[in-house]
Amino acid sequence: MALGGSWWRTLLAIVLLGFLQTSSAVLFDVKDGDNKSCIMADLSLNFSVQYKVSDKQRISIFSLPDNAVVHHNSTCGDGSVSSPILAVTFGEQHILSLHFNKTATEYFVVELNIVFNQSDKALFPNATDKEIIEVSSRKTDIVAQINTTYRCVSDDQLNMGNANVTLHNIKIEAYLEKNNFSAEETVCSKDKTPSTTQVPITNSTAKPTVPTPPPAPVVGTYNVSDGNGTCLLISSGLQLNITYQTKNNKTALDVFSLDPSQVTHTGKCTPSPAITLIMKQTVLSLTFVKNSSSNVFYLGSVVVNTSLPDDAQASTFSATNLSTFYLKAGLGHSYMCKAEETLKISNDCSINTVNLQVQAYNIDGGKFGAVEECQLDENSMLVPIIVGAALAGLVLIVLIAYLIGRKRSHAGYQTI
Repeated sequence: MALGGSWWRTLLAIVLLGFLQTSSAVLFDVKDGDNKSCIMADLSLNFSVQYKVSDKQRISIFSLPDNAVVHHNSTCGDGSVSSPILAVTFGEQHILSLHFNKTATEYFVVELNIVFNQSDKALFPNATDKEIIEVSSRKTDIVAQINTTYRCVSDDQLNMGNANVTLHNIKIEAYLEKNNFSAEETVCSKDKTPSTTQVPITNSTAKPTVPTPPPAPVVGTYNVSDGNGTCLLISSGLQLNITYQTKNNKTALDVFSLDPSQVTHTGKCTPSPAITLIMKQTVLSLTFVKNSSSNVFYLGSVVVNTSLPDDAQASTFSATNLSTFYLKAGLGHSYMCKAEETLKISNDCSINTVNLQVQAYNIDGGKFGAVEECQLDENSMLVPIIVGAALAGLVLIVLIAYLIGRKRSHAGYQTI
């Protein structure tokens, strides 16, 4: 039986990454202007990158080399304006970046971004394209308590489209108090030995325990701009619905809204308008794309990362959908939906929007364009019209029946 090309290439990459565990850890240190360390990382990574040779696809498999160094894009950040970044460069201008953020009690990696230069003949021999490959993931498990070192010996594989990255035996700490790793560690969940008395996880058919619904989400307004102007405008109340398994092996539902007063956001206009909303330990990333042939834009991908309540079996939750087709409108127009609209991200995650208006691309003067209403709003207007028409029809029927009745009663009497 013939195997699909992408299937066996992905399988081969995973298998080879499993064997390729000889890479040694490399220590990186990011310092501020006072020569004080703010990020330290002991990294061991393996890469699997798919690239094109003539009309065929090949896979390049390699490790983070020992001669990798800290890139000048690294920064300690400056408080509320920007966050710390560890950028590492190796080979011919390949760059790995870890973007950090924190709450009052934890720090975490918001995004892992990698830029591969296909002109590097050592890693991409005979590559047909000499362009840059850029991939990123906001689905990492790197989260630790403040003033502790994050350590994870187990493999953590990230699938990022054309590339797979496996992190193993890593040690990271951001927002350092001293110029060295903290003695206290936060051990990753994969390294923790499960309790021998733990109840096995089974699929529960019981209905989820639904907590008291939170108040309606408050509408927040966010925009993304660059040197060419505004590329993304969003105004909406946003509510997340997360289904999870409790420690008692029951199904529960966590429903909470994003509070605009507590949300910070970042974004970019190229290659596609994208925005990341951050509230405490919740990170919501939205990317919009356009179809030039049909002159429309739509929400193309959604990534959700958040923490779970204390009764959950897992401490964190992640959901990714890279092929959504929500919030569609014509280029130069805005999509509007005043009614509550539910966007399904995965079987365990959905997002409710309220009083939503969004526009990506072709934004004139930083303001929303002409409105295209959602089907829910059109239906809400259609119902009273149908009811009114039905009532008018009923009145007309009664009137006609009355007139016919009168005519027949007069016909029963004859003039003498």
